[in-house]
Amino acid sequence: MLRIHFTTEDLNRLRVAARPDPLWEIVNSLHLLQNRQGALVFDPWRREVRQAVARAGLTRTVASLHRLYPCAAYLPDFLTPGRGIPDLETGLDQVLSTPATRMSAELGRLFADGPVPPVARRLAEGDVETLERLADSLRRYYAVAVEPYRDVIVSAVDADRPVRAEAALSHGPEGLLATYADFAWRDDGVLETGYPVDKELELRGRSLTMIPSFFCIRHPVALADEELPPVLVHPVTPDPGWLTLARGPGSGGDAGVRAAGLPVAQLIGHTRAAVLEVLGRPMTTTQLGGALRLTLSTASRHATVLREAGLVASERRGSRVLHRRTALGDALMNGGPSPL
Repeated sequence: MLRIHFTTEDLNRLRVAARPDPLWEIVNSLHLLQNRQGALVFDPWRREVRQAVARAGLTRTVASLHRLYPCAAYLPDFLTPGRGIPDLETGLDQVLSTPATRMSAELGRLFADGPVPPVARRLAEGDVETLERLADSLRRYYAVAVEPYRDVIVSAVDADRPVRAEAALSHGPEGLLATYADFAWRDDGVLETGYPVDKELELRGRSLTMIPSFFCIRHPVALADEELPPVLVHPVTPDPGWLTLARGPGSGGDAGVRAAGLPVAQLIGHTRAAVLEVLGRPMTTTQLGGALRLTLSTASRHATVLREAGLVASERRGSRVLHRRTALGDALMNGGPSPL
């Protein structure tokens, strides 16, 4: 569980980044290539990107990046500098400008339980040539895994921003935070959200920046070092079939989406499979209906059926009821063993 402690001053300094951060999209997309999360939404993208990586001769490069960007509880903060940098080259300049002592300390923490790869050792030593190769690897990966989908990513963020702005204008900072389905706001000024580790973040008068991320799923992400300017990267989850819509009719993408969702869809139906997919993170009935373009009554009915099947759990938090996929639902979506 992540707990962020706000004072009134902290709330008034809350800000939302206007654009996605390319370096965070790199991080989160690399993580998606290392796991099976969000299968219905992202499996067609995974297949397309893996093919593009192979065609571009980047298979070894991406494998090396996976060592620096593991899908784990800890990620070196120097790989995601700034507070929502919309330009890739500006972000890479900040990465390359990281002091060697900090880079060494963070890489040492990353590989504390195992051997340090040669490339990480050279980075920790501040080797200029290795730093330049890292930047080039990130540029080439971005070109095949993120850049081709940039229009969809920007559109998703642009659609998300007015929702946050309206809530902030109507109900203040607390209203803004209430629009995030992953969060629970406590009366004592603490924001709680699911997290891989137990973590407390004291803002102490600093401005928290909310950064939307297309490839971020399941839970928000914060920096490991609490002394750095605080950011919270939150999911902007696309609808199932987004890749088909991005490619347009006749692209062949629809068959890929059907193939990715076929086993679950045959069992519980396409709509309920989509509901189960997006409930990898908690949502109210209203948010669920908005995400899948369903009426409130239809969204409620599907959530009820899935709850009765043990695939979804519903929990009341104040005046809201949040629905979220259970461990059994995770096993069904991800093809893992049943927890029963």
